[in-house]
Amino acid sequence: MRFIVDAQLPKEIAWILKNKGFDAIHTDNLPDKEKTTDDQIREISLNENRVVISKDSDFMDSYFVKRIPPRLIIITTGNINNKELFRLFSNNIDQIIELLDSGNLVEMDNYELIGHE
Repeated sequence: MRFIVDAQLPKEIAWILKNKGFDAIHTDNLPDKEKTTDDQIREISLNENRVVISKDSDFMDSYFVKRIPPRLIIITTGNINNKELFRLFSNNIDQIIELLDSGNLVEMDNYELIGHE
């Protein structure tokens, strides 16, 4: 499985995935870094078959309307510090991957994971 992590999320999210053996990039690894647009991220997700990981609700909207990106992890934790987000993601990574094996959209908030088909 391949991933692209949006700019407003910490690079450590990609690091967690890489340590699990996945191909993961953060927008900071791209030429435009944090200025990489949502459309560029969507294009990369399509061209490179990457799951988008974002807090940006625009990705959820485009997923439901156009199915782009085709696979999405949306983080709906609100404003929490990066250390807490890192802990939540790290503690739930195995379940997130399981949910992606059976669906195309995973929503993670402070208390639960929701898998959507």
